[in-house]
Amino acid sequence: MTKQGGSRTLAAPDEPLAGVKGVVTRPDELIDLVKAYNPNTDEALIERAWVYGARAHAGQFRASGEPYYNHPIEVAKMLTSLRLDDSTIVTALLHDTVEDNAGCTTEEVAEIFGEEIAHLVDGVTKLTKLQIGSRETEQAENFRKLLMAMSRDVRVLLVKLADRLHNMRTIKHLKPYKQEKKARETMDIYAPLAGRMGMQWMREELEDLSFQVLNPDARKSIIHRFATLRKESGDLISQITDDINSALANSGVEAEVYGREKRPYSIWRKMEAKGEAFHRLSDIYGFRIITRSVDDAYRALGAVHRRWVAVPGRFKDYISQPKSNGYRSLHTTVSGRNAKRVEVQIRTREMHEVAEAGVAAHWAYRDGVPSDNPFAVDPFRWVRQLAEEIETTENPAELLEHVKLEMFQDQVFCFTPKGEVVKLPRGATPIDFAYAIHTRIGHSCVGSKVDGRRVPLWTKLKNGQAVEIIRAEGQRPQSSWEEIVVTGRAKSAIRRALKNDRRAADIRMGREIARIAFERIGKQATDKALDTAARSLAIGRGDDLLAKLGSAEITGHEVVASLYPDIATPTVSEPLRDSVDGPIYIGLAAGQDAIAGPCCNPLPGERIIGIAERGRGVVIHAIDCPSLGAFEDQMERWIDLRWNPDAGRGPSNHALLEVVLANDPGALGRVCTLIGELGANISDIDFAERKTDFYRLHVDLELRDVKHLHHIIRALEAESVITQVTRVRQSAVGVTDGVE
Repeated sequence: MTKQGGSRTLAAPDEPLAGVKGVVTRPDELIDLVKAYNPNTDEALIERAWVYGARAHAGQFRASGEPYYNHPIEVAKMLTSLRLDDSTIVTALLHDTVEDNAGCTTEEVAEIFGEEIAHLVDGVTKLTKLQIGSRETEQAENFRKLLMAMSRDVRVLLVKLADRLHNMRTIKHLKPYKQEKKARETMDIYAPLAGRMGMQWMREELEDLSFQVLNPDARKSIIHRFATLRKESGDLISQITDDINSALANSGVEAEVYGREKRPYSIWRKMEAKGEAFHRLSDIYGFRIITRSVDDAYRALGAVHRRWVAVPGRFKDYISQPKSNGYRSLHTTVSGRNAKRVEVQIRTREMHEVAEAGVAAHWAYRDGVPSDNPFAVDPFRWVRQLAEEIETTENPAELLEHVKLEMFQDQVFCFTPKGEVVKLPRGATPIDFAYAIHTRIGHSCVGSKVDGRRVPLWTKLKNGQAVEIIRAEGQRPQSSWEEIVVTGRAKSAIRRALKNDRRAADIRMGREIARIAFERIGKQATDKALDTAARSLAIGRGDDLLAKLGSAEITGHEVVASLYPDIATPTVSEPLRDSVDGPIYIGLAAGQDAIAGPCCNPLPGERIIGIAERGRGVVIHAIDCPSLGAFEDQMERWIDLRWNPDAGRGPSNHALLEVVLANDPGALGRVCTLIGELGANISDIDFAERKTDFYRLHVDLELRDVKHLHHIIRALEAESVITQVTRVRQSAVGVTDGVE
């Protein structure tokens, strides 16, 4: 780090809170660190916690071989650099006592240290027990619990983040598979949480430590390239810092300037996102200017822009439009010395403290009293808002996706037609904008105008744009919107709406199927009958039953059979021998048993072949059945057969049709009515595919013979709502073949 200019001492912004240097081995050394910012600290309380923790962890060792209690001490030391209150420091010292020691209880901690500290220790203990990296469903549920704990007291998370940071710093002592698991968990959950809590320095270090485990070769490559660049170009950071100080001095601005190389993971992520090699990247250096006042911050910005050429589209004013976690700063990118792009952040000291401490600034102390930093934000606001939103999320995967989206994204600021500011994540679209205002506006969105011009709904919004949403009554969310939006709020609202719309469509479809099924036995599908059937099938109410019926989770036969088991038409065809005078198949030897092949289900009128099979008798196949190919070299097993002329007199034979049907109101009813008018029965309907514009369904028919089948196919093909009708045969290995 390079620090120049100004008379006041200020830690370098990129490693200010990474932990106090030096080893703390005695309680008075830790107390001195706290007294440096809080002279009124309760020394006896901290010393008592030190002794209690040391006794609780006596005889315990970490994977590195060092005494285990070194870990809680390091966590507490790390939190002193955030200038946190006594309760949080004590919690750090005690955070593993209840979990790791059967003799230590939350009740005992409460008795010795008070209810507040016991509550915090219990919260950290519960977070530690959560297996965030477990299977998706468990991971989402555990993450829900983590957010609920955070919503009660964010200090629990601050201790947990410091705990994770120290564990990541010492991760090399774990076995490789454990390193990878913890690194992935840190990258996916804890690093973005740290960033969302405003502690960007911690997020960057957690990401980089995880990167070192997950992709060590890539990290080493970037470090090597930095070394090569320094060798070729010299100390560019020191040179550019001198340039900035000179520009500020010429403008009469007193400030402190710091420069750094960006972390390897930050560089790697940018290389991956842009698809560029290291030497093509320009803004790999970052500089911060800390001023005395807001006026000086804008004057410093002017000095920088007068000295160097600003890169278009890279200026952000987070002072006039702060981020939701309280972050305030001016960001700009300029073409500096040797045409190297450098990123410059400009802010006041108070803003810098919030930028470094994030929500922890709410509990920060200075000179023995709580900090009155005007830029510190309510640390519970975001967590509570998120907690409220996830309570309505049913799908675990959606919950996890929603939270990650809320944590990861940077922000852009857009305006409503009335001039109100709407904060959105980078990459947000007009649909995200609409849902950010109100769910009702999002649902009814049909178009948008950005800065007065009509734009597609998938347009990515930029800072400062004015957005107008065009609405229409009767408009509903489209399934394609899920791929367009980026905010968790919009995704959840769209999925809920689509789910409700699908349910409504399923109920309409189910009502039609139920009507047909009940009419077949001379009954009516009344609401009372449907409610009774739903209770019988343990499905809930009538609408729930219709929804399952419409989505093909149950069949009409099952519904009817639940009420009228004695008269319900069976869905499986009965043996045909009793319905025909004499044998069904002519050409069998006396006493020889025969069974219709389930692969092709031959109909009377079709040419048939029998295949003699040991233990099964003769299996009857249609001459074009794909299964016959397996017996081409076994002609001695083939038996030439024909149908009994009486076999096709009654509608007791089965055929399966695949029908592609337009998703129009009443379309299914027209199809079912037509089949009934043609003298066939529907024994089952299965929806193979459901789209917004068409259905592909399988209809199991009871009919007379192959001639009857052809009449039905031709009649169906003449219907305007039907685009395709195909007879389906299934091969012996389960592969479906369509035969018209």
